[in-house]
Amino acid sequence: MSVPTTHPFDFDPTYGMQLEQLLAITPPEAPPGFDDFWRKRYRRALAVDPKPVLRQSKASHPRWHVLDIAYTSTGTFEIRGWLLLPRKGQVRRGLVVGHGYGGRDLPDFDLPVEETALLFPCFRGLSRSARPPISSDPAWHVLHNIDKPDDYIIGGCVDDLWIAVSTLVTLYPWLEGHVGYSGISFGGGIGALAIPFDKRIDRGHLVVPTFGHRPLWLTLPTIGSAQSVQTYWKTHANVLDTLRLFDAASAASRIKVPMLVAPALFDPAVAPPCQFAVANALLQSKFNETFILDAGHFDYPDGAAQNAVLCDKVRRFFKVP
Repeated sequence: MSVPTTHPFDFDPTYGMQLEQLLAITPPEAPPGFDDFWRKRYRRALAVDPKPVLRQSKASHPRWHVLDIAYTSTGTFEIRGWLLLPRKGQVRRGLVVGHGYGGRDLPDFDLPVEETALLFPCFRGLSRSARPPISSDPAWHVLHNIDKPDDYIIGGCVDDLWIAVSTLVTLYPWLEGHVGYSGISFGGGIGALAIPFDKRIDRGHLVVPTFGHRPLWLTLPTIGSAQSVQTYWKTHANVLDTLRLFDAASAASRIKVPMLVAPALFDPAVAPPCQFAVANALLQSKFNETFILDAGHFDYPDGAAQNAVLCDKVRRFFKVP
């Protein structure tokens, strides 16, 4: 491990914590009604007909057929993105791929998977799914309807993930029970919230996931989306009631499928203690693996080598049986 020692930030992105301390972090107890809240959301999302629409994309790639896709999510919100289909082999697995809070301009053509239909949705309000009055600026997006738990934008993004699964199963019914999820940062937090309540998702991969351990998340300095929530919280103390319902670590403790999680020791955008709260919440099982990165949201010397190792783990994790 070689954690960066020089950086431009006016705070310590390790938060003074060594690996042993990070591994000792436990998820906060979920608030009363947590499971009922999410089960009710999931039932509502499951009832939505996604009505997917596919068009040939302007983008192209030698390994993939590239399609533009749109589907209907909760509240009749149109979600847009891309669908990649393998040029070789059959479609034997589905994978929904979430994005960070910077959104997505193109699909990731380099994911190390085969015989897999890859769905890259842009979560509501972001990139291809931008729509007024939702701001696509993460600092404002993360605050949208934060005082209304049932309408909070983060819940809508979880719905979008669930209905992405519905979209894959609608297009390829034989993928039922063979759909995975992969998400980084913002998408990692959304995945941790979604996976425990959707039995159609058979495994998940989360990289530097956010939204873990909200009480800590509100107090640790950051350059990420938490910064604007921290400012808002100073004059709206009851916002913690909403955030506790959207705690990725509390949700992760309920996940029962195989998981590959990659938290970082140093991260200025998503505090490592919050990432490890998500990773540590998972059941200690031979089916779950935590792969520790030196840093997240920051370039570092060993980054390429560590990502190559992680890429190989991802290849094996999502390999079609």
